[in-house]
Amino acid sequence: MDLAQGLLLNEDALKSVPENKKEAFVYDWLQFLQKVLKASQKNDIQEKQAKLVEQLTSQIQKGCGPPARSLIGHCLAALYKVGDSFTIYKTVSKCNEIVKCKDDSPSYLSTRLAAIVTIGILYESQGRLLGGLFPDTVQVLLKGLKNAESQTRSETMLALCRILIGLGASASMYHRDIYKAGKSCLVDRSMLVRTAAAQCLTELIKESGFVYTNEFEVLVQHCVRALDGSSYETRSAIARLLGNLVACTQKPRPIVTKGKKPSAKEAFDALENGFVHAGSTGGARELLKGSSITSLRSIRVGVTEAYVEFVREIGTEWLSRNLPSFINRVLNILSHPKATPNHIESVYSQRCVSYILRSTLGTRLGETQQQTAVLELCKIIKKQLSKLDAFSNETTNISSDTSHNQHILVSCLQETGSLLRSLGASALPLVSESQSGVLDPVLGVLLYPSLSARLSAAWCLRCIASAFPWQLPGLIEKCIEKVRAYKSSDEALSGYTAAISALVGSAQDTPGSIPFDKTKVIFQLADDILRSAGENARLSVFRAQGAWLLFGSLMTLGPSAVKPHLNKMLALWKTAFPRSPSELEKECKRGDSFSWQVTLESRSGALCAMRSFVAHCGDLLNEEFTRKLMVPLESAMALIGALPEIIKTQGSHLKASAAMLRLRLYDILAFLPASVYEGSFSSLLRELVAEFTLTDNPSNTTTSLLRSLCHQDDSILLGSWLRETDQSLVEEQLSGHSASGSGALEHDPTSIYLKPPANNVAPGPLPLGVSVIDAAIALFGLAFPRVAMKHRLQMLRHFDTCAKQAARNPQRQRAIQINVFTALICALKGLGDCKKRIGGADVRSAASQLIVDALASSDTTLRCAAGEAIGRMAQVTDDQAFVTQTIQKCFEKLKTARDVISRTGHSLALGCLHRYVGGIGSSQHLRMSVGILLALSQDSNSPEVQVWALHALSLIVDAFGPMFRSFVDPTLQVILTLFLQVAPYHVQVHRSLSRCLSALITTLGPELQGTAASISSARSICLTSCAIMSHHIDAQVQAESVSCSQQLHMFAPRHVELASLVPRLCKYFTSWHLVLRRAALSCLRQFAQREAKEICDIVTRNKNNIKSQLVGTTGLEGALFQMLDNETDTKLSSDIRDTLSHVIQATAIEKLGFWLSLCKSVLAASSDITLSSGDDKTEGRNDGEDVQSFTSTAESPKKQNMVLPRWPTRVLAIDIVCKIVAMCREGSPHHFDLAFARAQVRSGIKGDYLVVHLSDLVRMSFMAATDNNTQLRMAGLEALQTVIDNFKDVPEPEFQDSVILDQYQANVGAALRPAFSDSSPEVTVRACQVCSSWITSGVVSDLSDLRRVSSLLVTSLDKVSIKEPSSPQSNSSECLSTLEILAVLKAWAEIYIAAINSDGNSLDGVLSLVEPHLDTLAQCWFEAIKDHATLKLPSQLISLLPEKGGRFFSLETMSTVRVHYNYAWASLVHAFASWLNKVEFKKKLEEGEEDNDSGDHKLHLVMGVCVEALCSPRISDSIDVIISCLSTIDVLLDSDWTRKRLSHNSVVKVELLNVLHRLLLTRDSNQSQKIVLRIVRNILVSCKESLHGTGGNFSPKEVGEGGETGEIEVGSSIVFALLEVCVCVLVRSMPYINPEFRTSGKGGSCNYRDTSDGEVVSMAVQLLPDVLCLCSQRGALTVLPPVLYLLTGTLRVAVKKENDFQPQSSMNVATSTLQALRAIMTSPFIDENGSYVDEWRKLLQSSLATVLDFVKDDFLAYNQTLVLTTLSLFMLTSPDNVVRNPELFVQVLDYFENCFESKEDSQLQIKSLLLLAPVFRSTNQNLACPAIHRIAPLVVKRLDTAANDVTKENISVLTECVNVIELLVSLVSGESKHEMFEMFVLLLINCLKEDDSANDEAKLQLHDSALQRLLKTAPALPAVFKNVMQNNPDCKLKMEKALRENQVKSKQKQDELNRSQSATTNKTLRSQPSIKLKMDFSNFGKK
Repeated sequence: MDLAQGLLLNEDALKSVPENKKEAFVYDWLQFLQKVLKASQKNDIQEKQAKLVEQLTSQIQKGCGPPARSLIGHCLAALYKVGDSFTIYKTVSKCNEIVKCKDDSPSYLSTRLAAIVTIGILYESQGRLLGGLFPDTVQVLLKGLKNAESQTRSETMLALCRILIGLGASASMYHRDIYKAGKSCLVDRSMLVRTAAAQCLTELIKESGFVYTNEFEVLVQHCVRALDGSSYETRSAIARLLGNLVACTQKPRPIVTKGKKPSAKEAFDALENGFVHAGSTGGARELLKGSSITSLRSIRVGVTEAYVEFVREIGTEWLSRNLPSFINRVLNILSHPKATPNHIESVYSQRCVSYILRSTLGTRLGETQQQTAVLELCKIIKKQLSKLDAFSNETTNISSDTSHNQHILVSCLQETGSLLRSLGASALPLVSESQSGVLDPVLGVLLYPSLSARLSAAWCLRCIASAFPWQLPGLIEKCIEKVRAYKSSDEALSGYTAAISALVGSAQDTPGSIPFDKTKVIFQLADDILRSAGENARLSVFRAQGAWLLFGSLMTLGPSAVKPHLNKMLALWKTAFPRSPSELEKECKRGDSFSWQVTLESRSGALCAMRSFVAHCGDLLNEEFTRKLMVPLESAMALIGALPEIIKTQGSHLKASAAMLRLRLYDILAFLPASVYEGSFSSLLRELVAEFTLTDNPSNTTTSLLRSLCHQDDSILLGSWLRETDQSLVEEQLSGHSASGSGALEHDPTSIYLKPPANNVAPGPLPLGVSVIDAAIALFGLAFPRVAMKHRLQMLRHFDTCAKQAARNPQRQRAIQINVFTALICALKGLGDCKKRIGGADVRSAASQLIVDALASSDTTLRCAAGEAIGRMAQVTDDQAFVTQTIQKCFEKLKTARDVISRTGHSLALGCLHRYVGGIGSSQHLRMSVGILLALSQDSNSPEVQVWALHALSLIVDAFGPMFRSFVDPTLQVILTLFLQVAPYHVQVHRSLSRCLSALITTLGPELQGTAASISSARSICLTSCAIMSHHIDAQVQAESVSCSQQLHMFAPRHVELASLVPRLCKYFTSWHLVLRRAALSCLRQFAQREAKEICDIVTRNKNNIKSQLVGTTGLEGALFQMLDNETDTKLSSDIRDTLSHVIQATAIEKLGFWLSLCKSVLAASSDITLSSGDDKTEGRNDGEDVQSFTSTAESPKKQNMVLPRWPTRVLAIDIVCKIVAMCREGSPHHFDLAFARAQVRSGIKGDYLVVHLSDLVRMSFMAATDNNTQLRMAGLEALQTVIDNFKDVPEPEFQDSVILDQYQANVGAALRPAFSDSSPEVTVRACQVCSSWITSGVVSDLSDLRRVSSLLVTSLDKVSIKEPSSPQSNSSECLSTLEILAVLKAWAEIYIAAINSDGNSLDGVLSLVEPHLDTLAQCWFEAIKDHATLKLPSQLISLLPEKGGRFFSLETMSTVRVHYNYAWASLVHAFASWLNKVEFKKKLEEGEEDNDSGDHKLHLVMGVCVEALCSPRISDSIDVIISCLSTIDVLLDSDWTRKRLSHNSVVKVELLNVLHRLLLTRDSNQSQKIVLRIVRNILVSCKESLHGTGGNFSPKEVGEGGETGEIEVGSSIVFALLEVCVCVLVRSMPYINPEFRTSGKGGSCNYRDTSDGEVVSMAVQLLPDVLCLCSQRGALTVLPPVLYLLTGTLRVAVKKENDFQPQSSMNVATSTLQALRAIMTSPFIDENGSYVDEWRKLLQSSLATVLDFVKDDFLAYNQTLVLTTLSLFMLTSPDNVVRNPELFVQVLDYFENCFESKEDSQLQIKSLLLLAPVFRSTNQNLACPAIHRIAPLVVKRLDTAANDVTKENISVLTECVNVIELLVSLVSGESKHEMFEMFVLLLINCLKEDDSANDEAKLQLHDSALQRLLKTAPALPAVFKNVMQNNPDCKLKMEKALRENQVKSKQKQDELNRSQSATTNKTLRSQPSIKLKMDFSNFGKK
């Protein structure tokens, strides 16, 4: 297609293109042309414009396909916009002529349509230029409407719509004509025409006032008529028209009109009449008198959506002002009897009203306005209740009034609950205020006569409890009191028991929010109600229902709450049912109708409670209890069989109760394993089959499960995609199955305590008849796999018989078939899940016959079900021939059949067979399947066949994946051809095409990146198809276009143009269609993972071109934030959050100021600010700017529709702030350096640093922490803690010894104070954390300032009782109370730990805050630690615990409080251990109680808890827990008392060392390793104290480990355990010292795990010498070799120049190693009197040899200075005969000589001489003499040649050589001393300079040094010196000359000094004034 990439159409290339590809060629050219024209200038196209116009108009005349029509129009519009517009009249006139032409042939239709489309687009773009042609064009178009077919009428209306957009008010002369045409088309038989007419009239309303004045009633009537039988798209368009029409009547319009606008009452009356009466006049009512109920529902759904569109159009501001009237008008719908003629219709009307309220109040209002709406709803509730009271006082018949008012109450209560649930804790004032609050009216409805109203009130209470969990106990208590007070009232009993059940069910949202004492009270209440059921016949049913409802709700609390009452519940269940078949038989023969009703209701309730138990208490459902539970269940199954006879005898009014009983039984059996009731299958299956085959059911009830059981890809055929729309709540009413969309609470009261739906609406259980069939089918699917083959065959044949018997009644036959096929699919699915097969040939034959018959059914749903069934059947059959035969039959049928039904059904069957069998199992049929389906998909005579064939083809593509590769190219060509040829109104065809294209892109996958010709062609087709889809009129197709583009970007990112795709996605943000918004955000989420910065830049560059009110000055980021407040869809919100997360990750550091400003504006924006008047000056300027920055947009004509950030968005904003701080912490440290940041700003360097925004961070945290919403407060406190943790050490440059956070003390205190007075324990817990962090941060040093914050914790400490076990108040949960107590104790623990561990002055005063409460805290810490230890006990020991449980928990709360103890115990243990060490154990030592074991239990408890945690650390445990445990043990062992108590218990010490060793193996934390080694050091000290006494005086003994044999026992040896720890540390830090590592060839270079400072290694090395002290002499000899090996290995690593340690760390490690070697070489074990001295000396010689060996290999690789130090240490410290070995000593001296002779490093030469000096001084002549003889000549030689070789580098070396010779002179005595002195003098004279010209600085320095040394040493031996001068005249002359020069130089220095002093004196005299003042002014200005 490269030939199509040109400005002009390449006509030659077009002729050479095959006929079937010409349309694609032209479309590619048009697409390219449109892109070029947008970026062109007038000069670029001026020469070719005429030719372009000619080519484009010729394409119009040729009659192009639908996609190309609009492209031609857009290209012409762009061409005339950029170039000359002279010929535009000619072009339009030519199009007018085409439209005028009376050629009605099908071939001319496409030409006419192209002309109409082009006319519309040209007028839309250049309307003002075409004003002269406008009358002709409109007349032509309107004239053509008369005899046109539907597609022409549709395009004509769309063209007129575009003309109105382009001309606006200029076209007013023809507005009425257009209106008449649109009005007639609005009721056209074609849905496509209706939709286009609605769009045209919607645009006309904006320009013509007469439409919404004089014509208002007429147009409303036509809209209502148009809604009759409308499709979803048409209904949506008409709803928008109606909404805009009504909105225009309420808007202040500048257009002057002749008519009068309808008032608000009249407008709403019109909508109301449309809903209730299907129109505002009698004509419409007459029209619909003969219509079906479905038509009426479609009208009501359309009007319902119009209400929502009205609010969307008129804006939030109007709704806020008119909130009371709007709510009343909407609710007034339900007051009409015709809106609620029966129960089902009443439910439908209620759902419509609920949808209106949910879509307006729930999404279009801010939080403040929503609170106002809640109050208005409560006023209406009060009003309805007052009406009931008035009617009751009049003692009139109130049943009719109640039936109408109950619907209003239901809608009010459900919307109130939804609003409160979404508002959360922000609505606390509404609940806490008694006068204008919510609780009183809601509680009042619990006494209402209507069950639906009572249940709705109960549901509303549940929503309140979910929003305010801390209110839950009080609400339950209030309801319990009411039940007891009104125990004789049936309404009260029913209402308040339902309320309690709902409140108990809310605990699923907030576990642990109900005190266990309350559960006991509720259990007792339910038991009392149930026992009193027989006392009053009038109340029997209500009491039975209420009691079992309470029991069922209590089961949702889980095993811990139910277990204490389990035996009682089992007894109640057994009592509710007959105990034997004989008892059941007797029961059936007695009793009246009423008693049977009570019995059935009671047993239904019992079964319901059982179901709730099985669903929520699975841990208690063991095999034994299941067996006991089956006793009443088997009785219930027997009762089911007897029900028909009972109903026949007692009356049909028991049918409902019997159906409820069956429903409950089916539900619970579905939860149990099928094996437990396998013996009852025969009777059970009989009932199930009779249930869904409608054997005893005269109504044609169908199941609701079919669509959910079919594959989700089949939604395109079933229409289930409507569930994915914003209108699904009401659109569901028009679904196919019985009572679809008619869910209501009264259908199943148990729904009030079950898990609620996720979309924040009240649960809607389906009617009882549908629910029973659903339950029966679900249970049938579970039981069928276990049924014998003969029974399967019988059932399948029975299904066929039932369908055939109902043939006389098609509607009933359809209902039976749908139920049967749903059951069959469920059964086949169950077989697949159980990995079982369907059975033999007879079973397969029966099932196949059933399915094949349905494939030819006229019902679409049945054909889909049959296709699904045949596919699943092939999946569960063993016979491969069955699959082959079935596919062949489909082939034959598709080849021969010509009817649409057969073709569609068998096409789907073919696709489903491949889908479930898989590509491998059916690969041999692939070619034939694809060929047939491709042929069917091109059957233009039947769009329905095309849809089904394409859908089947997409299933095959998905099933085969890469195996389909050889068929991709022809399939893609067919798809592109169909996209270009099929008319847009065949929406289903285009949806199927898009689905198929998506599957093909997935099949191609990464191949799309290729450059081969075939790949390029396939990619081009995919891109072209996506472009066509993106311009389609259907939202589903557009969404698929986005999805395909998303896939293409994933597989071939270079070929997807983000610059054009991203702006299109942003336009979809405000789309009316949920599916488009979802697709756009899903695509953006993927883009943001890799190109977040790029897409943000694209949006910023194109924000003026993006026609979306969301994308404004804040760009994509601000738009995403605003979408969070507008969207209620869970998936969409999740994608928005993910996209934001990716964008933040990529751009937060770069755009730091922008993100913080955006988050600040989100947090600062509030309803009060926005709705405040303009003259309100109290609000700060910054707040206004923040709000303005968030709410302002580039184009904000609908700013009144903006919703300010809700609390979830603000929580996200504060979370983002925390994330940004964390990212800055991981990034540059300059973000936390204020001095650097200020310097950068002053220097003008571009950059942004977090520390500059600290005030904003604190302010945002403060705003969030002081909000009304609990979640936001918790997030704000967490942000405050993040700020404290990250900025507590940042200094303030302007004030010394001050930190930057010091100025925010008031903010922190103000944020914390409200949190401690909050009624939510979670907030208090978080506040305690912040409080402890603030106190321990060291920011505040003033004691009074600290006391202000600590006083908050002191107040909280009062909640911790030390006298009595915790007994939470009745209105607080034990679980939450435990959490709060532990949080307080943890905060105090952290403060105490920080105070006693502080090494500076910042926390000196903190300890004084803790000490007054220390005794109380210590006792509470101890009790909490005991509780934690108790909770750690195995389950077998739980029975031994006290009945009251622990100090802070009860036995019932054990399972829920474990997590709270896990959160706090580590800090408590650490603090308690510190207290023991500092206080209690110290006191015991002072009192001399070393041997008293009174404190052992505390010591053992703390040690045990820590060791248990260290023995079995969880992966989830943070390193802080491990470090806390280790610190605790370290603190304990630091105590002398602890060490004494453990001194003789070697088993404990060995075990502890083993635990530490395992910990070192599993944790890589440097900090934990340091603490471990400190603990090891304390253990070692304890062992030494027990072995050698407290003084530590060590002397070798045989009592140490090893004894006389030297054997070390591995399992029980402390020495071995100590060495194990040390070896582990050294090997993990330096793997190369391990010989296995060294010999395994893993590398010769040292690549170490740890790059720390080496402190850990130093600590481990220092332990090694002390380990020997624990051994006997023979034992020490056993341990010494590994110790020396470790030391030499460590030394080898440390002295190596290239290692992973820092230089200073290497030096520290080497120093520690040398100290350890020194300790060993001076050990008492090596004393001359020792037994094993020779062995020790040999081992030391071996160590020395090892050192010499590794340094000899590579002299330059090691630090020679450290090696010299090591060798010197061996020479000076080790015993004589260690170094006396000649071979070793020679090597040592060789190394010293090599270092001294090193010419490159003068410092090394100096160091070698310095280290040799002590050797020379040694009294050991065997050591000193050889060293002197070896080194002294080298020194003399160096000095002898010094005069000729003096440099700055070696001057220090020569000086040190002089020192060495001087040392040697001092060491010699006698005559030898004189000789040495003479040599020394001569060497010094030799260092003097030869002549005056020698001015080299180095030589002068040597000269001066030598001369001074001569002057100093000459007087020591004057005679010898004199003799030297006499015998060496040259030397004498040199000496004399040097002395003279020295005297001259000294005199010169003195003269220069005198002159300098004289000059200073003269300067002082000259500076004095010559004229003296008479007055002294020296003290002027001084006080």
